[in-house]
Order: sequence, then structure tokens, then C-alpha cells
Amino acid sequence: MIVICFLSSYVVNLLNKYKLNDVMKNELKNWIESGKYLNYNGYKIFYNQFGEGPDIIILHGYPYSSYEWKNFIPLLSQYYRVTVFDFLGFGFSDKPENHLYSFQEYVKILNLVVLNLQIKEAHLLTHDLGVSVAQEVLANYKHEENLFSIQSICFSNGNLFSDVYKPRLIQRILSQTPNFIGRFISRHISKASVNKTIRSLYGKKTQPDEAFLDELWDVLNYNNGKNISYLLGKLVFEKALYLDRWTLAMRGTEIPLCYICGPADMNSGIDMAIAFQKRVPNGTLIWMDDSIGHWPMIEDSDSFLKYYLDWISTQVNRKLSF
Repeated sequence: MIVICFLSSYVVNLLNKYKLNDVMKNELKNWIESGKYLNYNGYKIFYNQFGEGPDIIILHGYPYSSYEWKNFIPLLSQYYRVTVFDFLGFGFSDKPENHLYSFQEYVKILNLVVLNLQIKEAHLLTHDLGVSVAQEVLANYKHEENLFSIQSICFSNGNLFSDVYKPRLIQRILSQTPNFIGRFISRHISKASVNKTIRSLYGKKTQPDEAFLDELWDVLNYNNGKNISYLLGKLVFEKALYLDRWTLAMRGTEIPLCYICGPADMNSGIDMAIAFQKRVPNGTLIWMDDSIGHWPMIEDSDSFLKYYLDWISTQVNRKLSF
């Protein structure tokens, strides 16, 4: 049985590799071809920019990439210059297998992007894993390595407080077990299993279509990225080490903060939003419709845009019409 599973997985990996390299969907090809790469310690970091105006930097989540934002970016870039990039280990950036991934490193990569694109000040728009990177930026905001001024931070459906977050069983098995177990599961987990988990985090009325899930699966497998899912997943559980420090940073900052919540998200929905409201009294809580889950910018792009632009305009006195 083990041999059969191994051979089946090997064949699937070969097919995925062929699909990615030779018949990758046009939209994914266009996304890659329109982007560029930066060098971070010998690794390639994928990035792109859209639109003109004041700067917004998007920090994406786990387990996918900035490609998740592809349909939202054309809406937002009508009003701002939008910068996106893929963290090391994600999307179309390099995905080293024997690497110690950390939030501190992701902050360094963010500053590398800022330096190379000569961004002096920006708003941060974050989701999922990206909220934690923004928290680490905030905790080190006055450090000399921070190369830009932050005008505001918008969090959306992410693990701001590790004592409130509710990890799924597969997350625990994948990233809280010995590495050889996590490595094995990462290599052999099926597309159906991943998609089932992803669908469970969407609202029941706002489910993603199969074509989009196919694209995300391709992105996940790009450069054998699925194989390191267990390493990246460990970051979820390392957040407990930073809980007090990050909370103090949010409470003590003068930078405007908000949390846009998709309430139907079982992991970081209602309970996370309420915790944000209680623990960060200087922040603004914005509720999406009750039907919206973990990906509010995908599930209801128009409403997410309106809520975000309304909030951001009050912070910078820049009234937008849309």
C-alpha cells in the first residue's frame, strides 16, 4: 500500500510539473511574465506593481501567494499604486527545502522590496500570514532596519492572537509533529484534501470555483512548493512566542489600525475580531456580511474595497469616489 501511494504521488508530481512548465494556464503565465525578481541572499523574490498614486503594499497569506489578490488588485490600483510580492517559500519566489523560515526574515524581505522600489511611505494591507509579518514590522517600527514610513495597517482574517486562533487538525499533524511526518504528508497530500480544507474556510454562499482552485494548486506546486508546506506551517505555532510583544506594539502605536473580518471564518473570524476590539482599543473593527469567510477580498471584492477605502480615506483625509 505504501509503495502504491508513493508511486501514485510520484506520478501526480510529474504531471503537475509538466502542467506548470508546459501548459500553465494563460492567466498564471501572464502573472509571472508581468512580474520581476529581486535577489535576497541568493534567492529570487517575485514582485509586481500596479497603478499609480500613494503606495499600498499587500502582504499575502498561507499557503498560497499574492496571486490570491489578482482580481482585487485592478479595483484597488485605480486609486493607489499597489505593490505585491511573494514571501520566500511561497508563490513564484524561491522555495528552499532546508531553510529556517521566520517572521524576522519576511520583514527583511519587505524592506528589500521597499528599498529597491524606492518606496518612502506606504499603507500595509494584510491577510492571514501577512498580518503577523505586519505585527513584526510594527514591533520593530523604530528600528534602523525599517526603511519606510507606515501610514496605516489593515489586517484581515488572520491570526493576530495565538491564544484565540483555532488551528485545524491537519495543521497540527502537518507542523507540530516530527519533521519526517510533516515532510511525508506535505509531499503526498492530495489536491482534493487541500481543496476541501480551503472550501471549509470560505462562506457557504461564496465558494471558490474549480478553475480558481486549479490555479492555486498550480501555484502551490510551483518549484515543488507543496513539499515545504509543513515548514511554513510551523510559523502558525511560533506566533505564541510573540503574542505579548505584538499585542503591546499594536496597543502602543499611533499608526492607524483596522481589522476587516469575514465572520464565517472558523479560524480567525468572529472570535479574533472581538479579541482585536478588546485588546486594541485604538483600532477600528469592520464587519463584512455574515456570509463572508476567510478570504473577504475574494468573496466580496466590491464590499471589501468600499470598507477599506472608506476607512483609509478617514486616516489620510483623502476622499475617494468610486
